[in-house]
Amino acid sequence: MTSTLSKHLAQLQADPQILGRSLRGIEKEGLRVDQQGRLSTTPHPTVLGSALTHPSITTDYSEALLELITGTHNNVDALINELDQVHRVVATNLDGELLWNHSMPAQLPAEADIPIAWYGTSNTGMIKHVYRRGLAQRYGKTMQCIAGVHYNFSFDESFWSALDLPHADAKDRRSAGYISLIRNFTRYNWLLMYLFGSSPAVSRDFLRGNTSGLESLGDHTLYLPYATSLRMSDLGYQNKAQASLKLCYNDLTMFLERLYEAVTTPWPDYQKIGTHRDGEWIQLNSNILQIENEFYSSIRPKRTTGPCERPITALAERGIQYVEVRCLDIDPTEPLGIAGQTARFVDAFLLFCALQESPPFADSGWCPESAGNFASVVKQGRAPGLQLKSQGKELSLADWAQDLLDQIGLCAQTLDSALGDSRYSQSVAAQREKILHAEATPSARILAHLKSSGMSYQDYALEQSAAHAQRLRKTGLSPAECALAVKQAEQSLIDQAGLEAGDTEDFDEYVARFHRALKHPSQA
Repeated sequence: MTSTLSKHLAQLQADPQILGRSLRGIEKEGLRVDQQGRLSTTPHPTVLGSALTHPSITTDYSEALLELITGTHNNVDALINELDQVHRVVATNLDGELLWNHSMPAQLPAEADIPIAWYGTSNTGMIKHVYRRGLAQRYGKTMQCIAGVHYNFSFDESFWSALDLPHADAKDRRSAGYISLIRNFTRYNWLLMYLFGSSPAVSRDFLRGNTSGLESLGDHTLYLPYATSLRMSDLGYQNKAQASLKLCYNDLTMFLERLYEAVTTPWPDYQKIGTHRDGEWIQLNSNILQIENEFYSSIRPKRTTGPCERPITALAERGIQYVEVRCLDIDPTEPLGIAGQTARFVDAFLLFCALQESPPFADSGWCPESAGNFASVVKQGRAPGLQLKSQGKELSLADWAQDLLDQIGLCAQTLDSALGDSRYSQSVAAQREKILHAEATPSARILAHLKSSGMSYQDYALEQSAAHAQRLRKTGLSPAECALAVKQAEQSLIDQAGLEAGDTEDFDEYVARFHRALKHPSQA
């Protein structure tokens, strides 16, 4: 244990209830499919309400890509209970359809037939839709159907005060603390991919005839023998504009300045596409990024925004509010896509990242060494004797992982003490078997099942998704839960109609105002 970690743990133990005030929430994506596992091309079900205004059920890229959202909770049990309830609402209301409980997509139609999410005719809804049109132009629709679990986490304000960080201003202290956490997350995120990566294989049809260097497993499945998460690899993403981005995590100001540059700098290939075709918007602009959320990363600093407020401006003015972990695959063995044990480990991992010493990155704030470790683990994390790099030195994945688990375990013990629980330590202990025996990892178990059963990835994923749907429907909804679901759906439709009726601004003017709302970080 480092002296920094030891000191910070001791500071927290003076008031252990600080950790009990931490908040976590989940956004879980999943495709709607028919009983044969084919992507649904029907509109978002009205019975689920408005994808624009419903508090818990929306869509991501595609009209068929549901996103189920929980509120924030100060304990994992309450978080998982709400996620379970939202899943049961969806399962009991999908008529003849299932929720595809895997990160890699179901059987997809032709690229042109994948429906882009529609949010109605309000300016708010149209800007979301046009942004997704732009994603189709830039990356293609197929890759936008990949799904995951996003884990949102925040510490109480008193957490940062307890650590006696150097910044006197509370906002600066909090933001510096989260940026430090993000740096460490970037250093160690490969561990999450090894332990929880669940996408070592993909349907051959998904790649539209391009095998991308993958090996064949039967006639219909492609895979890599030691892969943990093809979802988080460079599979299919050959985008020079995004590849050129090297955002700085040494301080919030530099991060925001580089993000600002990305959303304001034109990219030649996107300029050739233009913003309009046949009189309709096809992308919001021709810059490297249309908006801030287009930047793909394993973790993001976040701040809730108001109407027409840009994330860069909100972060610059009010600082980081929470972090969004974006690298978790959907766990196909869990009906909710994530287990409570996994959530507890992520909590302990994030606490470790916040408390451990986090020196600034060299090379202008971007760490190619960490990026290389991550890329190695997602494609070959279970390769015997795999070596990673730490400060220029080679370390075996197994040795480094055990050392990290020792330190994360101390953070888990602190969480157990604060919450009167023992399941945080149990969540860390459960991971050691995966380090000792790679065949215990989710990715290895999935491949072993595919090989032993002779099933294609498509059939395996469909079988599991159908079984989960059946269990969720069997549990069903209580009368109170059913009444709440109906009320939320009806109210969301009313709210969307109100937005559409209340618009007095032309959409072109609204887009222009949206772009003008972006301020340089130094001016916020």
